[in-house]
Amino acid sequence: MFDATAGAGGGVLLRSNGGHQRGAPKPQPGSAATGFTDEAASVVVPEADAAIDPVARARARQIAARLAVPRARRDATSRRGVGELGSLPYRGGSDEIDLDRTIEVLAERPVPEDEDIIVRDRIRTKRSVVLAVDVSGSMKGERVATAAATVGALAGELQHDDLAVIAFWSDAAILLHLGQPVKPMELLDAIMRIPARGLTNVAFPLELAAKQLARAPLRDARVILLSDCVHNAGPDPRPFAGRLARLDVLLDASGEHDVELGRDLARIGRGSLHVVHDHRGIAPAVSEIFGG
Repeated sequence: MFDATAGAGGGVLLRSNGGHQRGAPKPQPGSAATGFTDEAASVVVPEADAAIDPVARARARQIAARLAVPRARRDATSRRGVGELGSLPYRGGSDEIDLDRTIEVLAERPVPEDEDIIVRDRIRTKRSVVLAVDVSGSMKGERVATAAATVGALAGELQHDDLAVIAFWSDAAILLHLGQPVKPMELLDAIMRIPARGLTNVAFPLELAAKQLARAPLRDARVILLSDCVHNAGPDPRPFAGRLARLDVLLDASGEHDVELGRDLARIGRGSLHVVHDHRGIAPAVSEIFGG
């Protein structure tokens, strides 16, 4: 899937070579037309000290503060989160008593306390989530601010899970590897340091996401794609969506966009499509994604 080749300065670049369609016409820079090409994509390291437009940064942080992304839905018997049922000391949540275990404890403690009551409750398991964020030339202005704000807000809610963040255009940058410490505002700034540029290769971040999630349990692994889905560089992304355990698509429809491709990716990726027209649509969409 990947071909490691030496990049400038002796570094290693990962080049995608899976599924390319040879001979496909290459869209011109600035084109919003969807198309497949055989253009190779690379993982690049963004400039850590690149300047950030202070006005755009302030706008992104303002949007992030307003998002208030809800936590994942939890039912009445899963206060500790979603996961496998297990036997745990009573903490004021579940009312499903594990009689066998409770009797064992009470046999040794004739004057029981609340925590001597053993209940059946759900033990939360860590989710493994990859956020793939479009920063291509078609995602300029308010769209980039919304994308950065979404990363910051989601990172804040998912900092107790395993999270990876990939920014992409015709190439991609891995801003956070799965399992690394999560610092929401640093991730927001990292997005803002990447200039909106180039064409849009949706296939490459999905390929990178699959690599990040290779060792994660399938039931807890998911990818969230935030993009206008105007794919105009690289191979057809649909086959890459099919290799993921779950792919949910947040499709930015505030400008040029491709709903048909977004719908296909969500369907093939066994996830859901959520069309948003501005930052106000992000929070309810994410609530539905993690509540489903």
